[in-house]
Amino acid sequence: MSKGIIAIVGRPNVGKSTFFNKITGSRISIVDDTPGVTRDRVYYETEWNGRELLVIDTGGIEPVTDNILLKQMRAQAQIAIDIADVIVFMCELHTGVTAADRDIAAMLKKSGKNIILAVNKVDTIGELPSEFYEFYELGFDDPVAVSSLHGTGSGDILDIAVSMLPEDDGEAVEDESIGVAVIGKPNAGKSSLINRIMGEERVIVSDIPGTTRDAVDSRIENEYGRYVFIDTAGIRRNAKMEDNIEKYSVIRANMAIERADVCLIMIDANEGITSQDEHIAGLAHNAGKASIIVVNKWDLISKDNDTVNEFTKKIQTALSYMTYAPIIFISAKTGQRVDKLFELINNCYSKASLRVTTGLLNDLLSDITARVQPPSNKGRRLKIYYMTQTGIRPPNFVLFCNSVELFHFSYQRYIENCIRKAFGYEGTPIKMVIKQRGETSEI
Repeated sequence: MSKGIIAIVGRPNVGKSTFFNKITGSRISIVDDTPGVTRDRVYYETEWNGRELLVIDTGGIEPVTDNILLKQMRAQAQIAIDIADVIVFMCELHTGVTAADRDIAAMLKKSGKNIILAVNKVDTIGELPSEFYEFYELGFDDPVAVSSLHGTGSGDILDIAVSMLPEDDGEAVEDESIGVAVIGKPNAGKSSLINRIMGEERVIVSDIPGTTRDAVDSRIENEYGRYVFIDTAGIRRNAKMEDNIEKYSVIRANMAIERADVCLIMIDANEGITSQDEHIAGLAHNAGKASIIVVNKWDLISKDNDTVNEFTKKIQTALSYMTYAPIIFISAKTGQRVDKLFELINNCYSKASLRVTTGLLNDLLSDITARVQPPSNKGRRLKIYYMTQTGIRPPNFVLFCNSVELFHFSYQRYIENCIRKAFGYEGTPIKMVIKQRGETSEI
């Protein structure tokens, strides 16, 4: 079933994101009293009356502005308008019709798209206030009274939107795309990388750290396969979060990691590996995601024959818990080695999805225990009866033994390393579960 695309547009601070959160039943979009909080397009899949919908929240449109960020926000909103089937144009009751509303209305009429005029902050029940009727001058069909705060009118909006959608072709297309989350500290080059890959100004790029606050999706199909790139806000440590906006961004970045199949952990080559990078990499590792360490801005580094090796050693030392992750040195600005990312993504995804038969695993186990004898304590030796794989992405293995206490961490790590070497588990964490008489211990 094809998804109908609905874009919510309007000037800043009229309640678009609150309305978006209400109709999607989520808190995907950041809500704050500060104008300009939602800077990029935010996508969310939902359903209404049996029809699948893709709802897009956008940054506020300022038709006439010299502000660079506001200009880019307007450009992002225009892209959302271009791809939408239906546009919800949101105004705000208490301010009445503004000059900006009139300019946006003129822009929307030129789009030729189906437009629903929503007048927000009609928070009283009963007869509509007289100010409501001012919005007829914008020249659209009957305005719909909405209260984003209380949720009233949202069902009416969706009913109208669904009625305006093109007929469903009834064909369900299986999405075989690989989800790729691009994560990293602010200004590491995440948005620049996605823009390079997409060949368009898909995500706002600025020298100001934290410019991208919303997680945004970009789909691409090329000779390597089909992908959904998820750009996330730069992640800061909790101690540096000074406002609610930043906190929401981190929550959504974690949600993006959960949605992804592969994480690209962006590191700024100019700054080297930092404690912040270690924290971010840990989020992907703990989520069990296949990961690639992407060192960006490599074109700005003065190099000799040992530069790559030295940088690699520093990363492997700092991220000793994820030495399985391949490291690539790129320049999002120049495009240097960006194409090689796709081969790495495909390989990491393939390894994270690999299943090994129980027979092969236990043949390996016999060899492992013969080469290095299991540990013992006070005359009692660890016995591992058998091993089996129970899941993928990440690969999950269960080992049954006579004593969890005897299964020392170092021996678990030895078995993990042997599994990686035998079956080529590059780019993915491995989860091992040790079971004894119904009791469970995990690493």
